[in-house]
Amino acid sequence: MARIVRDTTVIVSTGPTCMLRNPPLALYIHIPWCVRKCPYCDFNSHAGDGALPEEAYVAALLADLEQDLPLAVGRSLSTLFIGGGTPSLFSAEAIARLLEGIAERIDIADDVEITLEANPGTVDESRFIGFRRAGVNRLSIGIQSFNDAHLARLGRIHDAAAAVRAAQAARSAGFDNFNLDLMFGLPGQGVAEALADVQTAIGLSPSHISFYQLTLEPNTWFHRHPPALPEDEVIWEAQRACQAMLAEHGYAQYEVSAYALDGRRCRHNLNYWRFGDYLGIGAGAHGKITDAERGTIARRWKQRHPKRYLETAGTPECIGEHMVIAPGELPLEFLMNHLRLREGFRLADFSLSTGLAADVLDPGIQACGEAGLLHAADGHIRCTDKGWNFLDNVLEHFMSEHS
Repeated sequence: MARIVRDTTVIVSTGPTCMLRNPPLALYIHIPWCVRKCPYCDFNSHAGDGALPEEAYVAALLADLEQDLPLAVGRSLSTLFIGGGTPSLFSAEAIARLLEGIAERIDIADDVEITLEANPGTVDESRFIGFRRAGVNRLSIGIQSFNDAHLARLGRIHDAAAAVRAAQAARSAGFDNFNLDLMFGLPGQGVAEALADVQTAIGLSPSHISFYQLTLEPNTWFHRHPPALPEDEVIWEAQRACQAMLAEHGYAQYEVSAYALDGRRCRHNLNYWRFGDYLGIGAGAHGKITDAERGTIARRWKQRHPKRYLETAGTPECIGEHMVIAPGELPLEFLMNHLRLREGFRLADFSLSTGLAADVLDPGIQACGEAGLLHAADGHIRCTDKGWNFLDNVLEHFMSEHS
């Protein structure tokens, strides 16, 4: 079993039987403030009350990164993702100082993808121009819907017109690589309204669309006060119709909720789904790091509350947990990411990514194959259409008795 510690001690676990490799490395940066907490949001976000502590928070992020650097000696960053919260509340100058400070501390690939999340209610073309000059080369804009009534029910601070303006401003500012977030299964939403949202998004020519179902997550306002959602049959019909429209316009579904034009898949998220490594800095940020030499894979996360994070960043007290993943839990950890992808995975990559012999998967693969949930051929495993729609049922076959 893995042990949990509250410092940076490296713990060696036992169990891997194959050579373990260090995968690509990414950096996630969490900015926790937003204008108003949405009723469906279960992220670590906090409504700001006045001026944000930009200078202090950037300094804290860089101190946090410095403390994590021993985990990534000799490695370079392939992608960066600035999420939240609402990172677009920070000024372009603060983002520039942050990215410059990161580049001074760790090697960054020449073709790095740097994404910043933005809320339509907090941006305009000049702000986007500033972010681009700071080094951001990809945006992810949280639209959710282009219907004013649905936006109001979701507690969004923008209306449909602001959502359209934000996408247009992103392109005018020089961003040819940006994502639009859309939800379906919204309270009171019919199939025609879901299709109208997708049609409007396509008309704005994003390179990527995230299209996912509203779920009522624990510890949210909607979970405590559930709205009336559409019937399952309506949600399913809307999903299938919207997926067909996206495919018709060249947006290929490569992950459960991700659709991209050719060559525009989100590299940062692909790294997550391919069980890659990532450092996580910021309040509540999570990271995953492989140490091939020691044969361990560990997860760690930081203090969640912004005040506590600012007080402790760069010290051992900032680390909420540091946990080495037990070998018996690695198959599920690997599969719950990889099987979200249409491409699936190669058995050889499973061994290189976990240090485990691929035959530990044999019972689950056989059972899922017989149930029509997985397709296996020439050492390559992927979900069937049935398996993709019932992914939880697939993963149940790979849970250890300790999961």
